Amino acid sequence: MQPSPKELFSQYVMPTYAPGLTLVRGAGVSVWDDAGKEYLDFMAGIAVCNTGHCHPAVVEAIRKQAGVLMHCSNLFHNELQPRLAKKISELALGGKVFFCNSGAEANECLFKLARKWGSMDGRHEIVTMKNSFHGRTLANMTATGQTKYQKGFEPLMPGFAYAEFNNLESVKAAITPATVAVLCEAVQGEGGIVPATPEFMAGLRKLCDDKKILLFFDEVQAGIGRTGKWFGFQNYGIRPDGFSMAKALGVGFPIGAAAVTPELSDVFQPGNHASTFGGTPLACAAALATLETIEKEDLLGNAVRMGARFMDGLKALAPKHACIQSVRGVGLMVGLVLNVPAKPVEAKLRENGLLCIATGDHVLRFVPPLVVSPAQIDQALAILDRSL
Repeated sequence: MQPSPKELFSQYVMPTYAPGLTLVRGAGVSVWDDAGKEYLDFMAGIAVCNTGHCHPAVVEAIRKQAGVLMHCSNLFHNELQPRLAKKISELALGGKVFFCNSGAEANECLFKLARKWGSMDGRHEIVTMKNSFHGRTLANMTATGQTKYQKGFEPLMPGFAYAEFNNLESVKAAITPATVAVLCEAVQGEGGIVPATPEFMAGLRKLCDDKKILLFFDEVQAGIGRTGKWFGFQNYGIRPDGFSMAKALGVGFPIGAAAVTPELSDVFQPGNHASTFGGTPLACAAALATLETIEKEDLLGNAVRMGARFMDGLKALAPKHACIQSVRGVGLMVGLVLNVPAKPVEAKLRENGLLCIATGDHVLRFVPPLVVSPAQIDQALAILDRSL
């Protein structure tokens, strides 16, 4: 008898995760486990599958490109990489793009670019926000303003300082003559679905301008339409100097990118930064199909409409369920704040066929595919109603 995936995982995979279900298939907003049970997926691979699981257009683009050219070194041009860069540039900032494989790598690109830009006058320090999350590499873990991710990995990388999110005075106090950049999320995802306030965002842009400091956004989770705009910062009418993206850019195929303004586009020169698998033809085919699908199917508009429907529905549940404290979010990036531990509620919802993810101790995070329908929103609300 062949060992099960769980048995093989236990024996051969480093235990950096503790998975429960074994998922074997996905389509649209649904996934199925190895027992054949269907789940409504309001995790979407943790804000990855924005066009839904196995969208036919993305599947076909990957299948077609896989039979033509999957990989070539960045020592050569490929046809799709500059097309994707042009598309991203047109969506925001109008500058150039660096391709990599993940959000952590995209953030690392911004860190290096900031240091390179600031090296002329000796500036290197980056201010990030408390309660933020930027990744698991040594630099990103240090940039992450949550000590629980850092414990046991000291000494941390030097060159980072922390400020209170949505507190402009705290950011001002964290800036020193060595500060070269500020990195922020428009909506703190792992921090509990906490949107930035308009006043904070406007003030942050002005402060960085006044201090001649770069302003970067981590759009790994909020980007690619999740909030109803292509990128979360666009909800606030401000223009950063650069931002990172990944997750939903390839809706499951690994690809990340960092985009910057024209003023920063040539800070890196050949030899300054690189990625073997950055911007391969196969990854770019997946990303181009993703962006085209989001546009063609008006998934930005659907994120706004379905996000409002879901948050209104959650608020309507509050009088019936004393465990609900508040609802917050933007578009289809939604947090349900509880006054009881979130993990047991997450488990109950999973048992009843709804997948979401607890973030922090008391928040349930819902980040469904942007293709979610009114009927599926209502189905999720019904599962919540009988599970809380």
